[in-house]
Amino acid sequence: MSQNHSIRRNIALLAATTLAVLAVGSCDKAQELTNKGGSTPCSEFTKQDQSKQRVTVRKYLEQDTKITPTASPDTVDASIAAIALMCQAQANPDTPIRDADLTGILVPKK
Repeated sequence: MSQNHSIRRNIALLAATTLAVLAVGSCDKAQELTNKGGSTPCSEFTKQDQSKQRVTVRKYLEQDTKITPTASPDTVDASIAAIALMCQAQANPDTPIRDADLTGILVPKK
């Protein structure tokens, strides 16, 4: 194998890796922009995978409870657990996740 072929192969691999990273970052941004945050109904929230739930809850905490800077991973995880419990207890699957009373439990009262 010639040195030029090896260099071209490495450049192609680097370009493909860069495009993959950019595509994943773009998906996260698109997901963040289209995500409903606190308006997400329980029925939709419970169907989301863990990654989407993290985006949903982070957006909810940042917008609805005014947590700044961005909520810590522990706060997001605890909020997901609390919202999941609340959603399981709801008779109405259309209840938005913002109706989970996290004040004083996970989010400091203001």
